[in-house]
Amino acid sequence: MQGTWTPENYAWRDRARKVADEVIRPLAAKYDRAQEYPWEIRDAIAKAGLFQVWIDKAYGGASGGAMNLCIVVEELSRACGGVGVLFAVNALGSFPLIVGGTEEQKKRWLPEIAQGKTLTAFCLSEKLAGSDAGALMTRARRDGDTFIISGEKKWTTNGGAANLYTVFAVTDPRSRSKRISALLVEKDTPGLEFTKEEDKMGIRCVPVREVRFRDCRVPASNLLGGHEGHGFRHAMKTLDCARPGVAAQAVGLAQGALELALLYTGRRKQFGQSVIQFQAMQHKLADMATRVEASRQLVHTAARALDAGATDVSRVAAMCKCFATDTAMEVTTQAVQCFGGYGYMRDYPIEKYMRDAKITQIYEGTNEIQRLVIARALMKEAVGLDHLNRFIPQEEQFVDPEMREALAEAKAGAAT
Repeated sequence: MQGTWTPENYAWRDRARKVADEVIRPLAAKYDRAQEYPWEIRDAIAKAGLFQVWIDKAYGGASGGAMNLCIVVEELSRACGGVGVLFAVNALGSFPLIVGGTEEQKKRWLPEIAQGKTLTAFCLSEKLAGSDAGALMTRARRDGDTFIISGEKKWTTNGGAANLYTVFAVTDPRSRSKRISALLVEKDTPGLEFTKEEDKMGIRCVPVREVRFRDCRVPASNLLGGHEGHGFRHAMKTLDCARPGVAAQAVGLAQGALELALLYTGRRKQFGQSVIQFQAMQHKLADMATRVEASRQLVHTAARALDAGATDVSRVAAMCKCFATDTAMEVTTQAVQCFGGYGYMRDYPIEKYMRDAKITQIYEGTNEIQRLVIARALMKEAVGLDHLNRFIPQEEQFVDPEMREALAEAKAGAAT
């Protein structure tokens, strides 16, 4: 279903697929079991120029946009969900610079991000501020031409491996609308510490760390965009840009799991025939494939909206993230079922897909939050549907006659 792809789309896909098949697949199980950062894979991704895809040409990138970023993420995730995260988290960490950075900040850091020399991380979540991003406790106070950051961040993907951290902190506790600012913090800054490393179910090759700031002093020139109080807006814009990438990870995981299920059920013999010959299995695989393709098209719709410069992409970004990640969990679970008892064993690659898929429903906004985002957008749209009122009977027209008096009394009471 790639009839609308351009030659550029295919070129990015082929480049990413080569790295995935030749480098990532042979190493995926090794790094999953060791829970170590795969520097050799990072080097291969950088050598292939894949880190350039989302960076503008003006800063050493390729101006590939969101669509090509999603294509690359999907291909890498088909081979290993952890590596898909390892790659995409650098887009997440650099999107604040792209959407809100000053020209000087972009020129300083984006070229090295495009080369894969600088890895990035996004420091938003805290122990008491997960989905409620406005409840941050980490503080950053102005001290002359510096800011001093104090506090702790939780769930920092790429923590310890990244060179550059976008840190969201409270700069004005008294303000409601401009309470939070974003600061760019380099890894070697005194006062920046990496504490607990999480022992994760999946995506084990990429570190998730707690990050602590002990009077961590950074230059005022590292204030993202040069203005205080814009941090929450920068964070929300970043998540709108990044959510199609998470959805692409999910599509890649689901597609990779589907392919393994097709291979195995075609090879496995039971009752004198291959398992794929049974109608029940055919129905299962058909449903899996349909959901994967629907997810992919929704991801591409969101990516194209971003590339077209659409100003309000929150709804479609939330839709693709929610639907694709639910699909990934469903499809990878069904793929394990297709393998039977072997699917539960670590000797086979399919159980890793299910473990890697689960986090996609949680990070960068849980799917419960995505449904709230979608619902709020729908409520706004409902205001513009007044022209349909004439097609809906009014209460008086369909309420039982003896109930009309009670209805009129209830309305009168509500008016007073």
